[in-house]
Amino acid sequence: MHDQTKQIPSDRERQLQRAIVAQTLSENRDAGWSRARLETEIGEPDALTIADALAYLEGQGVLELDGETVRASSATLCLEELQLIAI
Repeated sequence: MHDQTKQIPSDRERQLQRAIVAQTLSENRDAGWSRARLETEIGEPDALTIADALAYLEGQGVLELDGETVRASSATLCLEELQLIAI
């Protein structure tokens, strides 16, 4: 049996993850967001923290990363269209 430990994100990490998802569901959803613009819009000065949040959200299937472009995944967009995501 493979033992896998899940790291539970801190409140600060969750807050950052929510902010990223909210941005990807806003006006630029089709074009996506650059990592640099996300950092500017969210106001997170630590690029490593943003990178960790993006990697986590991509791994969970919430976001799609394509180079420097970040978009909500099709599953996330579908949940938002079904009004299952309340922002």
